[in-house]
Amino acid sequence: MQIESASNDLGTLDEQQVQRIRRKSILVLAAGQILGGLGGGATLTLGSLLIVSISGLDSLAGMAATMNTLGAALMAIPLALMAQKYGRRISLSSGAILAASGIVVIIAAAFLDFWPLLMLGMLILGTGAAMNLQSRFAATDLSTKATRGRDLSVVVWSTTIGAVIGPNLFEPGEVIAQYINLPPYTGGFLIAMCAQLAGALVYWIGLRPDPLRIAQRQALGRPDSGQARRRGWHILRTSVAARRAVLTVALSHMYMVSMMSMTPIHMQHHGATLTLIGFTISMHVAGMYALSPVFGWLTDKCGSRVIILAGQALLISASVLVWTNSADHVVTTMALLCLGLGWSAATVAGSTMISGAVGINERPQLQGTSDLCMSLAGVMGGLCAGPILAAIGFQGLALVLLALAMIMIMLNIKRSAPEAIHE
Repeated sequence: MQIESASNDLGTLDEQQVQRIRRKSILVLAAGQILGGLGGGATLTLGSLLIVSISGLDSLAGMAATMNTLGAALMAIPLALMAQKYGRRISLSSGAILAASGIVVIIAAAFLDFWPLLMLGMLILGTGAAMNLQSRFAATDLSTKATRGRDLSVVVWSTTIGAVIGPNLFEPGEVIAQYINLPPYTGGFLIAMCAQLAGALVYWIGLRPDPLRIAQRQALGRPDSGQARRRGWHILRTSVAARRAVLTVALSHMYMVSMMSMTPIHMQHHGATLTLIGFTISMHVAGMYALSPVFGWLTDKCGSRVIILAGQALLISASVLVWTNSADHVVTTMALLCLGLGWSAATVAGSTMISGAVGINERPQLQGTSDLCMSLAGVMGGLCAGPILAAIGFQGLALVLLALAMIMIMLNIKRSAPEAIHE
């Protein structure tokens, strides 16, 4: 039986067919992540530069990342509910289209030289971040305990291709912007919009049959299939593993957003060129995604908490490097690489723990709640990073962030009773 015909009768799928659909879905999700990553790294960095250019206020630099993550927070649960009701295909393709519409608003704001409208555009663009976060969880819909970390990390890794290329499109984007008379710093946004629209098409065509719908159908015969579905907040109250994982992912994201969003402004103040800033962000994004399959494999082999603790060590290394010599661009680049690696380890291991904390029927709710917490933590990081940078500098910001690593270490070294891991 072919995959497409199998989608008409999901109840008759055997294990071989399910695994074939699983592999196909991961490839489709990876392709979508490549396209989403193409715009992600570029738009956040360009957003910081664009808002300072329009407003003339360095203190607003962090608001680009803040509004983007706020948009991701606002859309996390709606996208999760859409996935639970209609499947990943509808949810992911809709999110990509909405993100593209946010870029239209951003370019309009640049034409009008009106930074509050730019904030709105970054808010809408945040839907793309929520969609990308959901994609990593979608990779685990048909996974088992033995493959969950690797499946998730493959989709996370695929973002590397687009995300590393994206920041290096700053200069080509500006050439395009000048050629078609767009305002400065908007050419990269135009490239990102095209990538998001292409991603929507990939999800719409490729996720047939839908992996989440199949997983839900396959779970109907299990003993817990008839239980009422708990909301994400209720799961957090009753599951120690879910709480630990969600807090770890959220605080790691806060750490990363706070330092990364201030780096372009810090480097610009120390004479760095746009090309050098783009290279530094590329190295950071490479750290975020390039080794995620390794962290996924290690998570499956060693357990989530071990890899989470390794991630905290890398985040601490980033702060120590910045504190040592933040004026040196080489040191700053090394710090951003460590920051990306630490985020990757903590996010892959924490997300794997989230997916295994509950059964498939409750998984989208918990995943959406986790993405909401993650994005809100990023909002707090972006809101606080700008004033902290203005008050005590980039080195001071790096030291303040060490408190978050200490909290995550305490969460994950505390022993608790073993909890069930769901297939």
